[in-house]
Amino acid sequence: MADPRATSIRGPFAALRPFTLQAPAAKPAAEEHCEICDEPIGPEHRHLLDLDPGQVLCACRACAILFASSAAGGGARKLIPNRCQRLTDFVMTDALWESLRIPVNLAFFNQSTPAKRVLAHYPGPMGSTESLLTLETWDTLVEHNPILATMEADVEALLVNRVGHARDYFLVPIDECFKLVGLIRLQWRGLGGGREVWPAIAGFFADLTERARNGGGTHA
Repeated sequence: MADPRATSIRGPFAALRPFTLQAPAAKPAAEEHCEICDEPIGPEHRHLLDLDPGQVLCACRACAILFASSAAGGGARKLIPNRCQRLTDFVMTDALWESLRIPVNLAFFNQSTPAKRVLAHYPGPMGSTESLLTLETWDTLVEHNPILATMEADVEALLVNRVGHARDYFLVPIDECFKLVGLIRLQWRGLGGGREVWPAIAGFFADLTERARNGGGTHA
């Protein structure tokens, strides 16, 4: 799955390891705390993205409301939206996909404030890898799919699944992309992934589709 032009992901996604290691361990609600104020929180809670070093933080309701304002914390932390939308009319030809030169058929794209550009990433057995993406290519995608212009920088992403016959496109919170990366790292076996990883990926996208069908949250 290696790409000679790709570089191991750093910076905004350096927190993938702690996020994915913590995700599988189901903790009782009383053991979970807001990582801003240390208040106890339940399993259903919001997340913040700390832009430096790019860590996902669990947040209580009060802190989530506080950081819903872009002025809070000097913009260093952002509330991750819960909007999840399946883009059923998304325009992505095979030729356009191939022009992105991503070596696997899973990828996510987001506008990075620290990098000052759109980043493309693809998950693999070692985590997430950044792939080169030209501004012209992204502009072409936005031209064909204006909804991408509404994507909130850093905390929302275009998630693409073209594994096998799938042609699925979602606008998702960035932590959903982190979950997918963690799932693949935990389930991958051997060179080809093994028997468990592909059904797990299919299940992830089935759950995402159901969430989008049921309203998928809001932009806030």
